[in-house]
Amino acid sequence: MSPTSRPAATHRSGAGQQPRPVRVGFVSLGCPKNLVDSEVMMGLLRRDGLLITPDAAEAEVIVVNTCGFIDSARQESIDTILEMAELKRTGACRRLVVAGCLVQRQPEEMRRELPEVDAFLGLDDLGKVADAVRGERGDAEIPSGGPATYLYDHQTPRILSGPGHSVYLKIAEGCDNPCAFCAIPKFRGAFRSRRLGSILAEAEALVAGGAVELNLIAQDSTNYGLDLGLEDGVARLLEGLSEVEGARWIRLFYVYPNRITDRLIEVMAGHDNICKYVDIPLQHASRAVLQRMVRGGSADHHRRILRRFRDAMPAITLRTTMIVGFPGETEAEFDELLDFVAEARFDRLGAFTYSHEESTRAAALADDVPPEVKEERRERLMAVQEEISIERNRQLVGRTLTVLCDGVSPESEHLLEGRTEGQAPEVDGVVYLVEGEAIAGDLVPVEITEAHPYDLVGRVVAAPALA
Repeated sequence: MSPTSRPAATHRSGAGQQPRPVRVGFVSLGCPKNLVDSEVMMGLLRRDGLLITPDAAEAEVIVVNTCGFIDSARQESIDTILEMAELKRTGACRRLVVAGCLVQRQPEEMRRELPEVDAFLGLDDLGKVADAVRGERGDAEIPSGGPATYLYDHQTPRILSGPGHSVYLKIAEGCDNPCAFCAIPKFRGAFRSRRLGSILAEAEALVAGGAVELNLIAQDSTNYGLDLGLEDGVARLLEGLSEVEGARWIRLFYVYPNRITDRLIEVMAGHDNICKYVDIPLQHASRAVLQRMVRGGSADHHRRILRRFRDAMPAITLRTTMIVGFPGETEAEFDELLDFVAEARFDRLGAFTYSHEESTRAAALADDVPPEVKEERRERLMAVQEEISIERNRQLVGRTLTVLCDGVSPESEHLLEGRTEGQAPEVDGVVYLVEGEAIAGDLVPVEITEAHPYDLVGRVVAAPALA
């Protein structure tokens, strides 16, 4: 019997009528890498004849793709599963499937604590999603857990869930870095790069489908290609992507600070369609804290990295993330971080309070910074960054910048919004377009008229199709 003709995959709406496909709704939690996994599962379901619905309330089967990174993310995943279980009890939903990182990390606990769930899928089980939806994979089949090994390629079906003009392109999976605060290698597995040709083929297909912005994601982008024997692999990848006709903005995320080569910087500087934007998660500036994090480096090391990028690309946008409240962080070490951020003047910065996680190296350390102190430090750090951000944004008022229109703003149906090359999707601010016309995917010249700490306001001043 073919997959699309199995009785469990269809419903009959009346005598003599053709069976209709089961409606499947998705809830995807966590990072963009998780979102790509959800899009792959949706593609596999559509290939097998099932129908994807954007409204979980109308779905007959709901798939929740979970995040298992830190405690707050795990709690959000559990809360979402219970919310979807309520739809199963009271609505159209008759089957609940739970997938992703949290299942991979805690398979037995998930099965024991969530009897409402009909099937569980770990990170290596994405290809079995159709069986789980149809009811051919039940809760007796529990993922084994441990490090995952799965890696999709350009031939794997995928349905984009976001705007088609701006897409994520996963270039690798897993991580080999020993960061003390992070459990990702324990469940996402060892670092494994996709083949260069596979990434380029997917990029070409995405652009042919309307994408103008390719956002390259991995747990550690600068590690790309090492396992394939490629020297300067991410630089080679960027060069190849820069030749994809129609790829107007190519954006690189998660550039690990210890593997930034001169070749990478040269390639970024030398191609107009590679965004002058780099995301370098530094995590701290105190050498002592970085040593406890098993990160290495120091404030001086960080300064040299930033100087190399700014010397090669004076207009580059620099983004980073920092963790406050790591075990043993003293007030003096935190002050060192504050001073560094004030001096470095990042264009974008995200700050997070340390989360004490089982199965990490830091779990052996005393979580000795009180929660209220962690939060107070995070607020102080973000206050410093907010002053830097508003000052930088005010310097843009009166300038005309190229903006990628993302369409109608969620803030108001009467307002368009977009992003400059220095604003990445989801993690950075936006430009609200209060005058002029554009549609999603247009690159348009915009005069900046107002500046706020994280967002800008402007007006379209000419027709679209800027280079």
